[in-house]
Amino acid sequence: MSSEITSVPLALLRAADFAARKHRDQRRKDPVQTPYINHPLGVALLLAESGVEDVATLQAAVLHDTVEDTDTSLEEIEREFGTLVRRIVDECTDDKALPKAERKRLQIVNAPHKSNQAKHVKLADKLYNLRDLQHATPNGWTPERVHEYFVWARKVTDGCRGVNASIEQQLDTIYAQVLGHVAS
Repeated sequence: MSSEITSVPLALLRAADFAARKHRDQRRKDPVQTPYINHPLGVALLLAESGVEDVATLQAAVLHDTVEDTDTSLEEIEREFGTLVRRIVDECTDDKALPKAERKRLQIVNAPHKSNQAKHVKLADKLYNLRDLQHATPNGWTPERVHEYFVWARKVTDGCRGVNASIEQQLDTIYAQVLGHVAS
């Protein structure tokens, strides 16, 4: 299948269809076990609502968890969606071979060095997750773990600042509500 797509709606719909098929059996960790696909679609929607029009960034937002959480390879992403989308997805993908604590540490360390496209996806991804945490605690999470997630997410998003004032403002509002202060 060609990665040369000229129609913006078709390109986004192809990415959404691909992600929906890849995440078809997955659920979020919330009490009602929301279909997982709601998350990447919501991340892309947050970006579009904040003014992002770059098709590759929006496609990468929809695809950002496919390599990390399904049997999808980066080569498959490149074959289906091109080199640029592959690069952005790769920048947003944790190495699952590493321990969780190391993956989280690396997200903080690497955030400032990501491309602007990957920073957009990271900001929207964290915003979506934080909003979810405000509405429902995932099964098995303590209040302390939720708080730790907010503290960690702030460190990651601090490294992504300067690319999307709208999303950054929404994050600042959440951090002020939950942590009592805005990002530094």
